[in-house]
Amino acid sequence: MKRNFNNWLSTFKESIADWKYYTDFDKVYKNVELLKFELNLLNSLIGSTDVENDFRVLVSKYPEVLRVIPILLAKREYEIKITDADGYRIYNFISANYSIEEYVLFMKNTGLFDLISRHIIRDLTDYVKGVEVGLDSNARKNRTGKAMENFVENYLVKLGFIKNKTYFSQMTAKDINRLFGVDLSNLNGEEKADKRFDFVVKTPNLVYGIEVNFYGGGGSKLNETARSYKMIASESQNIQGFRFIWITDGQGWYSARYNLEETFNTLEDMYNINDLECGIFAEKLK
Repeated sequence: MKRNFNNWLSTFKESIADWKYYTDFDKVYKNVELLKFELNLLNSLIGSTDVENDFRVLVSKYPEVLRVIPILLAKREYEIKITDADGYRIYNFISANYSIEEYVLFMKNTGLFDLISRHIIRDLTDYVKGVEVGLDSNARKNRTGKAMENFVENYLVKLGFIKNKTYFSQMTAKDINRLFGVDLSNLNGEEKADKRFDFVVKTPNLVYGIEVNFYGGGGSKLNETARSYKMIASESQNIQGFRFIWITDGQGWYSARYNLEETFNTLEDMYNINDLECGIFAEKLK
């Protein structure tokens, strides 16, 4: 029976956030623990009345404290670029490439000396925990995709599929050909043999290449995604022993519904979370 696109779209979820979506505190604590020694050394400067000289002494004795300075500015990179009236500099905080005086200048001009010496904070370890929480929130977009993959994988496991035996994650078209003898070289575009599927499922009769994504917000990428999967659907129709499945969801698609509908009308095996909850895998993956 032909499905109705509008009815299908109306079941799209607003969110797929799980317990770890908002902040991964285990990751936060782990990252802070790795810097704990150096942060406690810098804690000795809190409230200092001569912070510049105390910093010189500290760095001379423990040059490794430099490596925690970037995170105080919410930077994970160990190189920081500065441009001012005196020119362009790249400060390295793993292997010092400037004199201590230059790092004193860095601490002063970025405001870190004020932060440390004026009792604005009491403990740099706690401060960096807050910074890590903020940086971790920026990773939510990536976690959405991972949450969707986990969601789909749970359904595969419930149906009895076994990882690396009857289902595989992040498998390339080249590996599909090597393991199952299914040639996907006619898939068009730059990917070709390097095309990677989120999941590959092997049943007695077919090999399924499955793509999974979730879009909570709109953007130009959605139109390109829909067009790309429409092309894969078209090009894979005549590949013997192979079937392409796209599982997507998220109300971000509301802003790109027309391109999504075009793909929906072309790709028979296009599903959302509601379809999974209604048992579509049990019906299709035979």
